[in-house]
Amino acid sequence: MSNLYKSLKATFKSFILKLKSIKFSNSPPICKHKKNKMELDVLVFGSSNIDYITYVNDLPRSGETVFAMHRERCYGGKGANQCVAAAKLGARCALISKLGNDKLGAEYLEYLKELEINVDHVEMMDGQSTGLTEINVAENAQNMNIVLSGANLMLKATDASNAKKLFRHSKVLLCQLETDEKAVLYALNHFKGVSILNASPAHPDMNLELIKAPTILCCNRLEAAQLTNREQIDTLQDAKAAATDLIEMGAKSVIITMGDMGAIYLSSSEPDLCTQCPAAPVRYLADTSGASDAFLGSLAYHISIYPNLIRESHIIAANICAAYAVGHRGTQPSFPGPELFQERLCQFDPLYYIIDDDTGRDLNAGAAAEKTATAPVAAAEPAPVVPPIATPAATTSPEPMTTAEEIPAALADPRATGSPAAMIVSAGVAVPAAVTAAKTTTASGKKAAAQISNVNQMLKTSIESSHSKHFNHQ
Repeated sequence: MSNLYKSLKATFKSFILKLKSIKFSNSPPICKHKKNKMELDVLVFGSSNIDYITYVNDLPRSGETVFAMHRERCYGGKGANQCVAAAKLGARCALISKLGNDKLGAEYLEYLKELEINVDHVEMMDGQSTGLTEINVAENAQNMNIVLSGANLMLKATDASNAKKLFRHSKVLLCQLETDEKAVLYALNHFKGVSILNASPAHPDMNLELIKAPTILCCNRLEAAQLTNREQIDTLQDAKAAATDLIEMGAKSVIITMGDMGAIYLSSSEPDLCTQCPAAPVRYLADTSGASDAFLGSLAYHISIYPNLIRESHIIAANICAAYAVGHRGTQPSFPGPELFQERLCQFDPLYYIIDDDTGRDLNAGAAAEKTATAPVAAAEPAPVVPPIATPAATTSPEPMTTAEEIPAALADPRATGSPAAMIVSAGVAVPAAVTAAKTTTASGKKAAAQISNVNQMLKTSIESSHSKHFNHQ
């Protein structure tokens, strides 16, 4: 009996060995599998901080003492924030950063690993403390920040050089200015894909090479004013003038975020065509501290997933994610995830506006809009005006909620087709292209609009469902 068992065992082992030796034609090569595993959507070179967020009724003036209502601790730092924002949307991300060799640094590293972010080049530095950020948030959601860099100052050009594999296999690189500028410039110059520099914090004496190096230079209106030696930027025309100055300084393309006016975009390839992508509606204004990083992370994610779409598509999607973050407290906790159907936000033509050269007023000033030279002549009618978004009434203790409501449908990109789908904005007034072209919309165009309406309904239903589940758990 024992001999029979040994014989069967030997026969079975021989069969297994022969089976392993067979080369199946449909089996993928091992090297190809490893290459796919190495590919990354977003690579971030930047800071990692611990955020201490204090909520107050009003921000203190110089010499004034105010009482806080609540304080919380979050993981932060502009570099890590933007990396987490992209990762929560589903991007394959890697972070190059420095943490202190302390308890906070160890906890942060474990947290990043839980999010499945590649942390092979996140180093804990002996003798250094993890960076800290003090954030004060007022009741009107305005905030002021103080950063203690700590270990972030140890991030150098050699760290970018040591991460050559990550640089080769990543689609988009995100950088900021909370770390050594020379290291940031080295990283931008040695990346071959789409690079984005968030020029924050900005200053007038910033190295001009930092403006020239990235594919996209992104900043808010305050930072754009600092970079172009302006007192302030209030209107869309102000933003266009600042973007034009940055293009003349060598920038390849510029995005300036304008708060409730959305963002403007200008490219050196089309310096006469400055577009405005409107902001998404915000149902409840909770905390703006994470909005810019939510915007940048989403922008990088959508560029990596949809590289062939026009930039306005990516910006509109990023605006929706930023609006979601504004409606929730905290920095990284406020970032949206796949519940917002992020994979669908870029699949339709965006509705954006072209800004003219006239001296402008505010976005909701109500001046008439002029049509492009290629637009058909129409009877004299009052130009449609986008009304201001009403501010919701304050409640005693509202649950932070926001939703990216309707994603407006637009016609084909006028730069590609020469059609009057987008209109010039005169005196800062945003006029939807689809309004004047509605009479000539084809059947296929109406079908696309209907599909977008369906996606909008799915979006709203998903958000309402997620909030109802949240309340039930409470």
